[in-house]
Parts: sequence; structure tokens; C-alpha cells
Amino acid sequence: MNTKIKLLNLELDNPIIPASGTYGFGYEFVKFYDINILGSISLKGTTIESRYGNPLPRIAECKAGMINAVGLQNPGIDAVLNEEIPKLSEVYHKWVIANVAGSTIEDYLECAKKFDACDKIGILEINVSCPNVKHGGLAFGQDETMLYELITKLKAVTTKSLFIKLSPNVSDIVSIAKTCEKAGADGLVLINTLLGMRIDLKTRKPIIHNKMGGFSGPAIKPVALRMVFQVYQATNLPIIGCGGIENASDVIEMMLAGASAVQVGSANLVDPYACQKIINDLPILMQELGINNLSDIIGGACDE
Repeated sequence: MNTKIKLLNLELDNPIIPASGTYGFGYEFVKFYDINILGSISLKGTTIESRYGNPLPRIAECKAGMINAVGLQNPGIDAVLNEEIPKLSEVYHKWVIANVAGSTIEDYLECAKKFDACDKIGILEINVSCPNVKHGGLAFGQDETMLYELITKLKAVTTKSLFIKLSPNVSDIVSIAKTCEKAGADGLVLINTLLGMRIDLKTRKPIIHNKMGGFSGPAIKPVALRMVFQVYQATNLPIIGCGGIENASDVIEMMLAGASAVQVGSANLVDPYACQKIINDLPILMQELGINNLSDIIGGACDE
């Protein structure tokens, strides 16, 4: 069974990629298994300056998922380039994805310029769910004019492939995706977390300090599948699908919807062996379903 797939000119041994924010900087997982079995790794979201993140509590459990408002805690891009990536390179020998976040367009551009010089980085994953502090706090990914400007300016400062990670918290995901394509994006990642909350019955207050946070886990998979399906049919961009992936069956389903590769998120927090299990089970499921080459099924459910 051939599990190899391609993202543009980059080849992966399989489509399994731990999602940003659920796998640290990768090397933390070597105590569980050989992480070189992974297709790639999406690194923890990185900003220009170091960030502590949001006040505690940041996590709330819920049925079929979880809510988080970690707030992009990270050591800043210089520490990522000088400390975290060298540590990862000692134990992981493939290219990785750098997840870039910012509060202004200038923040994104500065991060992109610095990551551009790093050979370990194959793709820049641009998190556009961040609020633009210069324009009233509206997320970049919710305003097509801001999004177009951001992508065009990023294309001018980096040679890396730009994959835009889209928020599902919009009225028309297809329109947003088309804007990314027009602006010159090389690919898309979808979906980021939905917006949710939990309330403590004893205190009668929201559990999370920020009141609301990103809802992820198996409950959001139908939404993710629907959006990947729609965007695959509306654009010509490769898609990395994510949202509720827990097992090999979920991977096949996401690829049939149009994803070329798949990110595994919350499952890593529940079971540190999640990605290893999926990679081991994938060829077995492919054989059961009569799939010889995994890349052949991309968008299979979209055929009329």
C-alpha cells in the first residue's frame, strides 16, 4: 500500500501531520515513539515576541471535544529558530511546517522573513484567526480585504509555500478560500477551531477565563468535512484537512472530501500515541477498502 502524498513539490511518506498547538515543537514526543514516521509536523504557533498566553484557566472539557484559550503561548521566533528547531532537527529528519501568528500585518511579515531563511521549514502555515489590533480586533480571516492584503504582502517577502489556515467562524468559507487563491496562496488548511464555551454550574460563570475559546475534537468533524468538500470544489489549491481526526477511517473520509493531507489535533492531547496508531492502521484500512495509492482518493467524494 502506497501512503505517499504530495503537497505541491513536497513529498510526505504519509498524510499524517500533528496539528499546531497539539504537539509542541515535536521533540517532546520522542519518548513515546519514533516521530520520523510522521508525514510532517506543524510547529507550535509562533509570534515575533515571546508570549505567556491567556490567564488561567485555559481549558474546558466537554462531550466529544474540548475548549481551549491558550493564547498562542510560545517563546518567540528567535528562540524557535535558535533553540526549538535545532532540538527538533536532532531527532526529526524531515521538513516541517511553521505556524505563524501575529497581531498586525507587520508581525506576520517579520516572522515570515525570519522563517524564510530556515531550511528545515517547508511550508508557512498562516494562522489568520488572530485579531488585527490595528483594525478593531477583527480576525484577519474574517475580513477578505485584510486577508488579501496580508497574503499578497507575505508572498513578496518569502519563498516558502504559504498555506492559509482558515477559521470556520465565517458566513461563507468558500468566498474566503477564493480570496486566498486570488491573493496568491499556495494552499489551505481547514478548519481551525469553532468558537465555544462552558459554564460552571456552581459558580455560574464561564469556566475559561476568556469566557469563550476554540472548540475542537471529534464533534467538529462533520463541519470540517463539509468545508473541505466545498472548498475543494471551488478552488484549485491543495488542502490540509483538520478537525476531529481520531483514526485511520477519519483520514480516508477527510481525503475523500478533498484533503491532500490531514492534521491530527486534539487526539494528541488525549492519547500521545494517536498519530502512531493512525499511521500503523492506515495501510490495513487501505487494503480493506481496495486502495493501492492513497493519493488516488483525494476528492473522490466530489466526483459527479
